[in-house]
Amino acid sequence: MGRWEPDARGRLAEAAMALYRERGFDQTTVVEIAARAGLTERTFFRHYADKREVLFAGSRRLQELMASAVADAPQSAAPIHAVAAALEAAAAVLEDREFARQRQAIIVANPELQERELIKLASLAAAIADVLRRRGVTEPAASLAAEAGIAVFRVAFERWIDETNQHDLSALIRESLGELDAVTAGR
Repeated sequence: MGRWEPDARGRLAEAAMALYRERGFDQTTVVEIAARAGLTERTFFRHYADKREVLFAGSRRLQELMASAVADAPQSAAPIHAVAAALEAAAAVLEDREFARQRQAIIVANPELQERELIKLASLAAAIADVLRRRGVTEPAASLAAEAGIAVFRVAFERWIDETNQHDLSALIRESLGELDAVTAGR
């Protein structure tokens, strides 16, 4: 190993993403990721529990951000509007479209990662529904609003990472919420 260089976590993430794209997720080892980053395997495990965590490291922070946005929405807000605040908060932190495209391509190519992504989305919905219930929203409205919000997010996100789409994620979320409103109003 050479002289110490800063941002080990960032370098590990960058190396992992490059190797996942070049070789595929399953064919990439932690040892290879660490070597590409100029670090040790031990350093990798100081920053990530396993190689999947490179792709899902921000999940906990995103969940906390979205739950806080729902909690902070005006008490008079309809459940779906409180959820919309959470979606907007998520859009504000998801700025790197190219990284999101690459991450999604890696996930789509691997059934284990697809399952992990679905678990992450289900956890987001559960956290949002929990906050809605604490705001006094009864069931099934709390769960329906949370699940609908995650569906809106997924649709908007897929549109956002589409290479031909130039709209920002917030605009696509608003459009998708409008489409959901139209569908539920029977228009």
